[in-house]
Amino acid sequence: MVNQRVLRHLLIPHWHARRPFTPAVLQRIEKAIQQSERSHRGEIRFALEAALPPSLLKITTRKRAEQVFGELGVWDTEENSGVLIYVQLVERAIEIVADRGIARLVPQAEWDALCRAMEKQFRDGNHLQGSLDAIAAITAILKRHFPARAANPNELPDAPAVL
Repeated sequence: MVNQRVLRHLLIPHWHARRPFTPAVLQRIEKAIQQSERSHRGEIRFALEAALPPSLLKITTRKRAEQVFGELGVWDTEENSGVLIYVQLVERAIEIVADRGIARLVPQAEWDALCRAMEKQFRDGNHLQGSLDAIAAITAILKRHFPARAANPNELPDAPAVL
């Protein structure tokens, strides 16, 4: 018997799952990340993924987020201060994966609370505001632990990754 998770991924088309994230919304998210990264030495990546192929349905959303963290090179920053916001659209699940430089300073419970707040905003139909609020909260964390310096290179792309 096929479980509900598999059915959702097989039956929900990519275009349908991605509807709330129009090009204008993605551009606003990119601009928020650009502005954020001027105030700290961290790097923020935002990744959206709709339906997963059957081969990836054997792993949890968290494990998939960790895979995407590696695939997008979020781990590859000078100070290990990259943060990934992973949005699994079909499952309506969000994971934040922080690199070891910031993860050792911020407890996972704080990242998880941001995820739950973002998920609530999404359930209420506030995809853009939920995304911007999460970026603002991550910005505050990164400013506290990795404030900007004179040299503040942009190490990763700011545009959301649509997988």
